[in-house]
Amino acid sequence: MSNELAQKSIGELAPLIQSKQLSPVELTEQVLANVDLYDGEINAYIAVQKEQALEAAAQAEQEIQSGNYRGALHGIPMALKDILYFKDEKATMGSSIHGDFVAGFDATVVSKLKMAGVTFTGKLNMHEYAWGATTTNPHFGPCKNPWDLTKIPGGSSGGSGAAVASHMAIASLGTDTGGSIRIPASSCGIIGLKPTHGRISKYGCFPLAWSLDHIGPMTKTVYDAALLLELLSGYDPKDPTSVDRPAKKFSGLLEGDVKDLTIGIEEEYFFKNVDSRVDEQVRLVLKQLEEAGAVIKPVSIPSLKQAEFAELVTITTEASAVHHANLLKSPEKFGEDVRFLLEVGELMSGVDYVQSQQIRRKLDLEFAAAFESVDVLISPTLPFLSPPIGSQTVDVNGQELSFLDEVIRFTGPGNLTGLPALSIPVGVKEGLPVGLQIMGPAFEEEKVLMAAALIEQMELMKGHAPNLETN
Repeated sequence: MSNELAQKSIGELAPLIQSKQLSPVELTEQVLANVDLYDGEINAYIAVQKEQALEAAAQAEQEIQSGNYRGALHGIPMALKDILYFKDEKATMGSSIHGDFVAGFDATVVSKLKMAGVTFTGKLNMHEYAWGATTTNPHFGPCKNPWDLTKIPGGSSGGSGAAVASHMAIASLGTDTGGSIRIPASSCGIIGLKPTHGRISKYGCFPLAWSLDHIGPMTKTVYDAALLLELLSGYDPKDPTSVDRPAKKFSGLLEGDVKDLTIGIEEEYFFKNVDSRVDEQVRLVLKQLEEAGAVIKPVSIPSLKQAEFAELVTITTEASAVHHANLLKSPEKFGEDVRFLLEVGELMSGVDYVQSQQIRRKLDLEFAAAFESVDVLISPTLPFLSPPIGSQTVDVNGQELSFLDEVIRFTGPGNLTGLPALSIPVGVKEGLPVGLQIMGPAFEEEKVLMAAALIEQMELMKGHAPNLETN
């Protein structure tokens, strides 16, 4: 069976489904056929729900045939990270401790996707409890990068990144506490959007760190990310961190003139110690944007030099608070890497935590000041290319550096400040995708999406795709 349909985006598929030229059943069958073909190697899924998906697709087809079309997501096959609750279904969080946990309600985002008529094909692999960036899961096996099966797909939403990149899902959702949407998006060559903190409800998502957690779309195109963002946005009284801001028609706000775009560059932090292959590709994009009429402007955010300390203390402390009882009771049930990080969190002091929150406040003010003179900030998403599975180090210009130290250097500030940030693929180096990060002002995702749409029009990924047939 050709998987040509499964390679298409929501934006391409929705008109075909609405006009009844494409059957949701046929589309779902193609996606599931790809799961059969590729997932034995890639291991993006924790659980595949074939019968359930085909029944849902048949129902979607019947509804559309009878004139009850619900919108662009109706009949679209998606699979979600196994940290989001579905009523009366298992949510493992990629763990053994919660391996048999059954949720008693739908997550708010799941409820919205159900109302939109999405077909769910299964639950996706992830780093245990979302506390890591490799998706080398000790309980469900490592997820592999579709571009190179010897490399990590990034994490913690690695299954989401791998599934979308290999067309085993048309789109997905991930969670992001230090970069867990953007890191796998960069590693797998797809779009990953972390919205403003509070824009999308986290009710029904198992927490990693309350003040840093986000949910966001992982898609094939910028338009698809915008579609999902507008569907999932909105105030939710069930989530104490939800902010009462009306949803915008983001998918209609992608048009823009590059000549009206002012791009901020923070050289001291966001371009320091970057692998030359990544640096070259990101600077090429900046040069092309400038030649097309964009203004490139240097900015200074001095408190970024303290961001790694603030992110480390905040995420480890809050995560250890979530897992404190289980860490005392059953430490052996955690994977070795997660257990280590939870133990580190137990060592942090109240002074460390308060100092971290003071740094966050300074960062908020400095980023806000920067955005008074620029529309967006651009940087690499990751300072390196995806390393081999099992490696504790990354190669940056011939230097072997700690993966843990390097992986959230550029993504973490977006979590500390809660600002919207998106990773977009901008080329391939040595067979692996390179991601570019765009950050914008709070609750102005349209600026980030518009800049991403302008970059997408450059077609930097044209001719590049995971070589799934030979993997």
